[in-house]
Amino acid sequence: MSPAIAHAIGPATDRVRYDRATAALDAPLAVVDLAAFDANAADLVRRAHGKPVRVATKSVRCRALLERVLRRPGFSGLMSHTLAESLWLARSGFTDILLAYPSADRAAFAELTADPALARAVTVTIDDPAQLTLIDSARTGSEVVRVCLELDTSLRLLGGRVRIGALRSPLHDPGRLAQLARAVNRRPGFRVVGLMAYEAHIAGVADAPPGRPLRAGAVRLLQSAARRELAARRAEAVRAVRAVAELEFVNGGGTGSVQHTAAEAAVTEVAAGSGLYQPRLFDGYRSFRGRPAALFALPVVRRPGPGTVTVLGGGYPASGPPGTDRLPTPCLPTGLRLTRQEATGEVQTPLLGTVADDLSIGDKVWFRHAKAGELCERFAALHLVAGDQVVETVPTYRGEGQTFL
Repeated sequence: MSPAIAHAIGPATDRVRYDRATAALDAPLAVVDLAAFDANAADLVRRAHGKPVRVATKSVRCRALLERVLRRPGFSGLMSHTLAESLWLARSGFTDILLAYPSADRAAFAELTADPALARAVTVTIDDPAQLTLIDSARTGSEVVRVCLELDTSLRLLGGRVRIGALRSPLHDPGRLAQLARAVNRRPGFRVVGLMAYEAHIAGVADAPPGRPLRAGAVRLLQSAARRELAARRAEAVRAVRAVAELEFVNGGGTGSVQHTAAEAAVTEVAAGSGLYQPRLFDGYRSFRGRPAALFALPVVRRPGPGTVTVLGGGYPASGPPGTDRLPTPCLPTGLRLTRQEATGEVQTPLLGTVADDLSIGDKVWFRHAKAGELCERFAALHLVAGDQVVETVPTYRGEGQTFL
């Protein structure tokens, strides 16, 4: 590998590297550029200002890469998305797992409450006493369940008539959070150990969307107000809960808000995951510029006419409000675009652009997914690229036979 290939960064060079690395592999396939992945990890640590970063597993969905990032200084613990996933990870050797979403998986709770090692490794999130009742109904053992309480982070305006933020926890008032902590304390078999508050309207909404200056200004104005309000309310919530329970951690933030959340004295750790892969929806932030690390390639299988090629597959929309911003986009070679009539299809995706005339049957077109870990639900393996070589091929969750949602 030449020094130019090893160190240059840019679309043309990246396409050469990825094509060389996967020359012996047939598409469709997915890769993770290790240099970009590691650079993104380092930037998350920098923005966390010394506070540990808990890795959001749903944004990675690959055990080998979870292990890789946790070996880096500055990262500690996992944030999982289902209880079944949490138990699987705990059995795999991970020891600090925060389940960030309430669960109704009775079979998994039966395992958790009967196994001392699982009960030590996994913390479950609740925001309603009824969730405790469900857990008790599934109990098969006497292990103490570690509990994290979730604070609603939404910004309420006009006396509460306007809400800005995700519909998550019903616990907006610090007093109600402390009330639930007392309810947990009264129930045998449970112990409050943490508090979390995910500000999706700050961490997951870009404040500099390309070509939309008016929206960018409105987003920045609202996010600034939301950060001030939440910092004060989160600090009050932590004080209220600490008065009735001994907290091991206070978790907050996400990729788009790491530096702001870490600056709050009440927060002991931040969460992030998407910033490792840097999917397309995270390109529009003023405060950081990640490097695209996860890409997938589709093969050219047709040439319908001048300025047009068709690739196999591609219908991998991301979750969230339906829209073109949720679609994967061709990025290498530059100059290709989706058609308005067909966009991305389950079995084929037509692409337009003069550069299409330079592509032959069998050539690879490289895409970026709109969101992070969801890409791994489409591929059984990730080919890890260093320079212009695949240095390792590792299974995704799907490749290990695990499909949790």
